[in-house]
Amino acid sequence: MRPEMLNPLFAETESLEGVGPKLKKPLEKLGLTRVRDLAYHLPDRFVQRRSVPDLDDAQVGEQVVVALTVTEHRASSNSRAPHRVLARDAKGNVCALVYFGKASYTAKKLFPPGEKRWVAGKLEQYDQWLQIVHPDHVAEDSAELVGHLVEPVYPLAEGLTQPKVANLAHQALQRAPELPEWIEPGVLDRQKWPAWRDALVLAHRGENPAARDRLAYDELLANSLALMLVRADNRKRRGQPLTGDGRLRDKLSLPFPLTGAQRRSIGEIEGDLAQTSPMLRLLQGDVGAGKTVVALEAMLIAVEGGAQAAMLAPTEILARQHFDTLRKMAGPTGVNIALLTGRDKGRARESILMGLVDGSIDIVVGTHAIFQEAVSYKNLALVVIDEQHRFGVGQRLMLTQKGRVTPHCLAMTATPIPRTLTLAQYGEMDVSRLDEMPPGRQPIDTRVIALDRLSDVADGLARHLETGQQAYWVCPMVRGSEHETEDLAAAEARFTTLKARFGDAVVLVHGQLKPELKDAAMERFVRGEARLLVATTVIEVGVDVPNATLMVIEQAERFGLAQLHQLRGRVGRGSAKSVCLLLRSEQLSEVGRERLALMRETQDGFRLAEEDLRLRGGGELLGTRQSGDTPFRIADLEQIERLLPMASDDARLLVERDGGLASVRGEAARVLLYLFERDWGVQLLRGG
Repeated sequence: MRPEMLNPLFAETESLEGVGPKLKKPLEKLGLTRVRDLAYHLPDRFVQRRSVPDLDDAQVGEQVVVALTVTEHRASSNSRAPHRVLARDAKGNVCALVYFGKASYTAKKLFPPGEKRWVAGKLEQYDQWLQIVHPDHVAEDSAELVGHLVEPVYPLAEGLTQPKVANLAHQALQRAPELPEWIEPGVLDRQKWPAWRDALVLAHRGENPAARDRLAYDELLANSLALMLVRADNRKRRGQPLTGDGRLRDKLSLPFPLTGAQRRSIGEIEGDLAQTSPMLRLLQGDVGAGKTVVALEAMLIAVEGGAQAAMLAPTEILARQHFDTLRKMAGPTGVNIALLTGRDKGRARESILMGLVDGSIDIVVGTHAIFQEAVSYKNLALVVIDEQHRFGVGQRLMLTQKGRVTPHCLAMTATPIPRTLTLAQYGEMDVSRLDEMPPGRQPIDTRVIALDRLSDVADGLARHLETGQQAYWVCPMVRGSEHETEDLAAAEARFTTLKARFGDAVVLVHGQLKPELKDAAMERFVRGEARLLVATTVIEVGVDVPNATLMVIEQAERFGLAQLHQLRGRVGRGSAKSVCLLLRSEQLSEVGRERLALMRETQDGFRLAEEDLRLRGGGELLGTRQSGDTPFRIADLEQIERLLPMASDDARLLVERDGGLASVRGEAARVLLYLFERDWGVQLLRGG
């Protein structure tokens, strides 16, 4: 149970003054649903203002606070023209305070002629005029502006303003309690870090690297500790040693010989499965590197050892695809493979449930339906989780409770993760990497084309479809972005344009479609009834259509490299040559140019992930604004690289030296785990 002292932080944002249904929506867009979220909603930067006695002491472009005496108002009959308030400083220099639109009414009230006002804003020059456009603050007394010399600038969503967010953050900080110290005293002294609450307040108040580092370290420590507790708990558990005799694996019908990386990974998995403690391994493999074959080999070892295996996929389409692929490859073995999704009802479902209980089903493939309460197994000994980043640790733990003893767990991901971040994302797991491609897999011809050549691209697409081949057209959709509505409108508009040209051969898929409509459109494309799939990034993982050999990605510069690589991997899955067209906007930054050039240059997902990290930095960790969730909200890339090793050592010390976190610092660490919602780690504590 969450410690009582944290309750004020986990109250809903509506408990704060000024938050009603209208404000709740834009706050939710930023992921700010509780007081805690606002306390941790740190400023992007700070406006530094200087108080000047007169304008001679200021530079154009500088943020200033200056005393001005109002001389006259100059209004215009044209509603679009600005309203200017002319004022003089102590030396008689004239400055225009410029307001546009409805704000001009405010200007009349704020600046009575002949009165002195202290004004804060950015000093600019327009023709011969010095001016401040829409001053940030106006006060009758200089004391009122002292607190605005350093001012935070917060990330915003439509419907929010800087003063509103600053006020809510201030209220959140007032509710923040003093918490017990969880950082090792030696670390705290060496780094000269403030206490938790002080660090939070200082981070909102101004540039304070020590306060920011302290908060980032807390997040990294919570993550490392939770993952370490999972690992320690796993090692304490009794698993079921599995050894296969090869009788089923020898009969497999594989599409190509195993690569060296596949053989190495299978060997590592086989060694883990033979142990009494349950395996906890991550299989990282680039798109098309053959993870499914490795997973099947692992599941057959379990069946050869007299047990059952389950494979969990994030979507029904992906589950069906895995089911078909596994049945094809495992056909000659005689192994009974079943599919179980939320769509299965009545007798068909009952029959599968009975087969799992009596052991006549050896392998089950499905969505989260396979770990629901009603589903029981005779002897589940191995769980394979595909696209691991789509499932939380908590979900994985639920599935591993289905066995008589804790089943072995193999998690897979096609998202290449830079080595720097593997520890941060998957610190509780051993890692196997498929860093070779199967023979015969052709490289995908990748080209960058300006968006103004759209009609040429559409003509090329027409010629491509006439040959009987299929294609994808991907529009940007950045989850949680302010552009979400217009992105969706753009995707729908592109679909309308292409449908006008190609008719019913075109289908549209996006994240806001009802699941059954999305599945129906996807299935039409998979069966070849639709030849062009217009989509947002929902197709980045798992759809396997060998006849689709053209991928068009619109506004490619808006995607992360890792994500572009994932999307490109949807083509090139058959023997025919495949092409990926990256359509770029005219306004392309230097970094954007470099990233698209890299896409042309290499097909190595791991190299692209490393470069993506270097080019984009921590703000777009793993391209997470667009694909999969990073566990970090506060720590940026530089802090992860610098502080994560220290946090991992500190967590190890806590677990190994303090056993079940029974010490005073261990009790404080429990509070930390709840604060960062890593409380699944707390559940694993002895007596926790």
